[in-house]
Amino acid sequence: MDTMDLAQQQVAENLAHHLAVAISRPQRSSAFFCEDCEGVIPEARRRAVMGVVTCVSCQATREAYAR
Repeated sequence: MDTMDLAQQQVAENLAHHLAVAISRPQRSSAFFCEDCEGVIPEARRRAVMGVVTCVSCQATREAYAR
């Protein structure tokens, strides 16, 4: 095995590990009301994003501040 093979193997192992962690993480149910503004979270968003706790605009604000 050369250096490139070892690097690819490590990337594959890391990916497999992170996927296993994500799959085994318990999912909480989605909220009906936004944690931040207390507005209603639309049903389509609750179905699309498992465990969602914020509306779209509040989530965008959270992500903007996280940068």
